[in-house]
Amino acid sequence: MPIKIQNDLPARAILETENIFIMDENRALTQDIRPLQIVILNLMPIKEDTETQLLRSLSNTPIQLDITFLHMSTHESTHTSVSHLNKFYVTFDAIRAQKFDGMIITGAPVEQMEFEEVDYWPELAEIMEWGKTHVTSTVHICWGAQAGLYYHYGIQKHEMEKKLFGVYDHKVLDRTVPLVRGFDDVFRAPHSRYTYVRKEDIAACPELIILAESDEAGVFLVQSRDGRHIFVMGHPEYDRVTLDGEYRRDRGKGMDTAVPVNYYPENDPEERPLLTWRMHANALYTNWINFYVYQVTPYIL
Repeated sequence: MPIKIQNDLPARAILETENIFIMDENRALTQDIRPLQIVILNLMPIKEDTETQLLRSLSNTPIQLDITFLHMSTHESTHTSVSHLNKFYVTFDAIRAQKFDGMIITGAPVEQMEFEEVDYWPELAEIMEWGKTHVTSTVHICWGAQAGLYYHYGIQKHEMEKKLFGVYDHKVLDRTVPLVRGFDDVFRAPHSRYTYVRKEDIAACPELIILAESDEAGVFLVQSRDGRHIFVMGHPEYDRVTLDGEYRRDRGKGMDTAVPVNYYPENDPEERPLLTWRMHANALYTNWINFYVYQVTPYIL
């Protein structure tokens, strides 16, 4: 997929070394097609890493995507430079009059707080409400999924006894739904979280379908019946070394974080982590773009 981004976005150099087709602004102007307009609300602290991960995940269909990165105006980011935000991101006020084919709302390290305690919750709620009329389909990731289920359907999250941390097996529950087309019966995905949403609460909502779950990690993939909302409870976009970085960060802070499960060979943190989830991550985002955005969005937004 040709992904149209700003010429000097740091993620570009990384993705080009992986032979991912990145189209700069100048070349995009020479193509007489309408690219899909995708806005990514990046709530993660280290935004450059998430940019690269999501762009990589979106890179597997021939449809041109025009990416807009969005950040919160009501929250001060302490892990990403102001210059990076000013150069590559916009605020909600700058796009509220626009319409988009798709939106991605990332996770955030605030899951142990009540939703209303998060300083940018009113702005996030406004964006999710705006998405009902200005976005064809939205993917919500991890805490973003919990926030979306809470805002749109009133479904609450709950604390776990300990951090869910590692790569877990999941099974597909309904193969007739296009979002899981091409998935194996059992597939893996990373998780890193302290909270969860109860399966029975989701199942009690007639507007939602549970598409995949894990015996250990619980519900993984949920969608609204109209395809307007996709909820991903884990982090299929994660790089090979993302969990490794989180593990070493936690241990460096003196936290008693366990070795992430099903991740290092022989559970040895000195070994290179195994990458066992990339294929299904690619399939998930490709299916979303194809079946829930491209085939249903209007030509004239």
